[in-house]
Amino acid sequence: MFFARYTDFQGRSRRSEYWWVQLFNFLVMAVGMVLAGILGSIGASSDGPGPLAYLVFVVLVLYALAVLIPGIALTVRRLHDVNITGWILLAALIPFIGSLVGIAIFVISLIPGTVGPNKYGPDPKNPGMAADTFV
Repeated sequence: MFFARYTDFQGRSRRSEYWWVQLFNFLVMAVGMVLAGILGSIGASSDGPGPLAYLVFVVLVLYALAVLIPGIALTVRRLHDVNITGWILLAALIPFIGSLVGIAIFVISLIPGTVGPNKYGPDPKNPGMAADTFV
């Protein structure tokens, strides 16, 4: 679903979709850093790591750039799942306030989504569920 909805900022995404992508990105970066450390010793000099370490770093930067937009889109959809606008992510760009927004988004990403449809779309857990008007 992550790459299928590459630039889809509409709709909702479940917690599982969000956290599986976060885990995968963490593992890719961790393996890349370990690989850079191992390959950095090959051909290393007193000036710094070897050329293979720089190659791994370039690949990691390209990967990070490739998942930047879909990661933002996924975070917006995750916020939509708990019935919060995705525009709140722009507050993360403000110095000092951005760290508080980051913590808030982390906490929000742990909260279960709104049961049933909300203003951002149907429930991704039960898409056929009708809205309860008496809640």
